[in-house]
Amino acid sequence: MSEAHRREKQPEQVRRSLLDHAARCAVEGGLSSLTLQAVADAASVTKGGLLHHFPSKQALIEAVFADLLERLDMEIDRLLDEDHTQQGRFTRAYVDAFFQVTRDGAKSPWAALSISCMTDQGLRALWSDWMNERLERHAATDSHPAFKLARYAADGIWLANLMETNGIPAEELAGLRDHLKHMTQEEGPK
Repeated sequence: MSEAHRREKQPEQVRRSLLDHAARCAVEGGLSSLTLQAVADAASVTKGGLLHHFPSKQALIEAVFADLLERLDMEIDRLLDEDHTQQGRFTRAYVDAFFQVTRDGAKSPWAALSISCMTDQGLRALWSDWMNERLERHAATDSHPAFKLARYAADGIWLANLMETNGIPAEELAGLRDHLKHMTQEEGPK
């Protein structure tokens, strides 16, 4: 009898394992190589067990993306708590969080999922809903055009880093991050 059949049922642990292994598969081979069977095998569950949690490959991919957004949220919240200057606070946290992801480059689960976000309507909707909710929540402190420019620049730098064969050098990334954060401290509404 296999390990998948002997183990006590622990649905949250199984779900977490499936999400983690799906993200790892996406990093190692891109979303095109991610198969339900490969994820099930990596997580030591049956394909039927995987389908119990995620009824399709698309549902699994969207769940991985939603999980990454939740982790991003937690990191942004942590950074917000550390920043005591209200004006531009969300934007500085967003820039910092995305530069952390940027340093990981193609090794980050964000790499495969974010590139797919450009062509996958479901992922694009998840991102758009997430971002709109954050912008609405922080409208009082982060609606100035300079803050929007800094967030868009962070997104562009992240994408440019993915497209570079060896990524943008760490020192250059740090300088760009610092420049964008500096913009949010100087350029806010007067």
